[in-house]
Amino acid sequence: MRRLPPLRALEAFIRVARLGSSKAAAAELALSAPALSRRIKSLEDHIGKPLFERRNQAMILNEDGQTLLDAVAPAIETIGEAVDQMTVSGGDLRLRLGVLPLFGATRLLPRLPELRQLFPKLHIDVDTSSHAENMLGDVIDAAIIIADHVDPNLYSVKLDSNKVYAIASTELTEGPNAIRSPEDLKHHNILVHSDMTRAFEQWKDAVGLPDLEPASVDHLNSGPLMLEAAAQGLGVAIMHGGHFSDANDPRLARLFDHDVDSPYSYWFVCRKRDKKNRAVRIFHDWVIKAGL
Repeated sequence: MRRLPPLRALEAFIRVARLGSSKAAAAELALSAPALSRRIKSLEDHIGKPLFERRNQAMILNEDGQTLLDAVAPAIETIGEAVDQMTVSGGDLRLRLGVLPLFGATRLLPRLPELRQLFPKLHIDVDTSSHAENMLGDVIDAAIIIADHVDPNLYSVKLDSNKVYAIASTELTEGPNAIRSPEDLKHHNILVHSDMTRAFEQWKDAVGLPDLEPASVDHLNSGPLMLEAAAQGLGVAIMHGGHFSDANDPRLARLFDHDVDSPYSYWFVCRKRDKKNRAVRIFHDWVIKAGL
C-alpha cells in the first residue's frame, strides 16, 4: 500500500484551510499552536512543498494546497461518515449540532424536551463555537447560525426575521440625564456584536441619523455578554430584539420605538449531501415545524 501521511496531519490541514487561521484551527482541535504547526509541517514535508502562504496569523492556501484540499477533503468526509455509521448502536442516532450560546440557551434548550419525547433515541452533541458553518462535515453535521447571507453551496433554511433594538440599563432611562432620543447616543458608548457590525449602520439609517457618531464603540462576540454589559451600564447594545425579549431581564429596557429590520437572520444550515442523514433530517423537520 502506498505510504500515506498521518490522518491527524490531514485533519489539521483541512481545518486550517477552511478556517484560514492557525490560531482558530488550534482552538478547534484543542491543540497548542506549536503542535498544530508540527502537524502542518509534517504534511508539507511528506508532500515535499508548502501548502499555505503565511500572512501574520492568517494562513492562505496556495495553488498546491487548494489542489490537495479538493482531492482529500471529500475522502476524509467519506471516512468519517463510514465510522459514524459503524458506531451507531441500538438504534440510537447522534447529531453533532453547532449553535450559538444565546440561541441555544433561550430558544433551543427550552424546546428540546419536545424533540426528545418525539425521538427518544436521538442524541445531540452541541458545539457553541462561532462560525459553525466552517466546521460542517468536520466536527458538526448541521448548525443554526446567524448571518446576512449563506454560502449557496450549503443547504439552508431561513428561520426568522429580526428587528434591531437599542437596549440599555433601566438606569439610563431615568433622571435628568436619561437617554430620550437617538441623538443622545452621541454621548454614550455603543455595544456592537463583532460579527454583525452592519446592524448599527442599518439602525442609524432607519432612525434618520446615518452620520451619528457615538462617544465610543465596543465590539463583543457574544450576545449574552452584550446583554450583561448593557445591564451593567457599560453601554447601549444595538442587537436583535428577540434577544432582549428572550432574556426577560428587568435590568434592561428597550430605547425608542423605531421598528428597524435587521440585515441578519437565523438559518439552519448543513451540507447538501448531509440533508439525507437521518439525524439531520429529523432535527431539520422538527425545527421547521416547531417554528424555532
